[in-house]
Amino acid sequence: MEKKNIQPQKDTAGQPYEFMIPPVIVCIVLALSVYFLVSGSREFSDNENRNLTQFEKPTKENIFDKTFMDNTSTYLCDQFPFRDGFINIKTQFEKLTFHNEINGIYLADDGFYIEPFEEPKNSERIIKILNKFPKSLKKAKPVLMLVPNACYVYSEKLPSHAVSFDQSEVIDMYYDKISMDHIDVRDILRSHNSEDNLYYKLDHHWTTHGAYLAYTQYCKEKGLTATKEEDYDIKCVTKDFRGTVFSKVNDLFAEPDSIDLYYYKDQDLNVEYNLKKTKSDSLYALEYLDKKDKYSIFLNNLNSIVTIENKKADTDKELVVIKDSYANSLVPFLVSHYSRIYVFDTRYYKLPVSRFINSHENVEDVLILYNLNTMDSDLGIKTIY
Repeated sequence: MEKKNIQPQKDTAGQPYEFMIPPVIVCIVLALSVYFLVSGSREFSDNENRNLTQFEKPTKENIFDKTFMDNTSTYLCDQFPFRDGFINIKTQFEKLTFHNEINGIYLADDGFYIEPFEEPKNSERIIKILNKFPKSLKKAKPVLMLVPNACYVYSEKLPSHAVSFDQSEVIDMYYDKISMDHIDVRDILRSHNSEDNLYYKLDHHWTTHGAYLAYTQYCKEKGLTATKEEDYDIKCVTKDFRGTVFSKVNDLFAEPDSIDLYYYKDQDLNVEYNLKKTKSDSLYALEYLDKKDKYSIFLNNLNSIVTIENKKADTDKELVVIKDSYANSLVPFLVSHYSRIYVFDTRYYKLPVSRFINSHENVEDVLILYNLNTMDSDLGIKTIY
């Protein structure tokens, strides 16, 4: 049989395509390299809301212990030109090929991007800390509120193959082993899970409405009369919130969330952040509406201590809140029931909170509020007593 001499297909210039590919790749690499050198290193990623790795000069020590290579690898990944755009292209390709898990985030029903819950590693250690805390207080009575995440409340929305450790099992373990009262918000959140506005779709926090439901459960357990939701002036302040979960997936076609703020007319507030360094008459920092980290509108981002005085309170009772960022959207509901609220973030407040509580005789209630994902990783809680 006569063999056919098949010639490689040529372009209009008469050059084989296979010889054109390497020069194109080289040009792209050179263009990206030039852009990288001209633009310089970025220090912060608005999209990911984190500091980016900076170049570390080589030294004898970091070369031998291999940290120089590790840092350089991370630096190149963080500083890669048009990084967000390339991540979005990768995300769109994975969606087109029917992937419903991207970068450890599940693409759930109704537009929710939900991160799974991994088995906690520090529970026993944290339970020991929590059990020592009531003994360090003279008269104040602490309660613990553990908040489940969207992977529990919206478990029906997860893909069929999704794997997430049982949050209810962990909450039961905590409540069984701690020596203080607790406020269980699982039932009230699950009973409303037909509503799509309990958690943000592109962020790991609960919404203001979800926080309101937990507030009503707090009032029920503490014998307080919760303000009705219709008595608030509810304002949608943005429809362009893309939070922490969005940053991991970077799907530019995902529909952003809205943020609602609840205003109550019968309040006159004096708010001090970080021991009088910043003052305000509002619990909402509206300047964050112009930033990527829009959830920081609640209680003005991260502060070691926030002091809230309600001048119209009809009581002299005071409350201490020891918390993670989930509490930031719940605290505004509590100010109607106390003359003062002291909010502590133990990641930044390094003195024993119990010492502060014992020195303020009007502090009768203490609320420890954490979501389950943070509870296991935020070991700043060891400074509470």
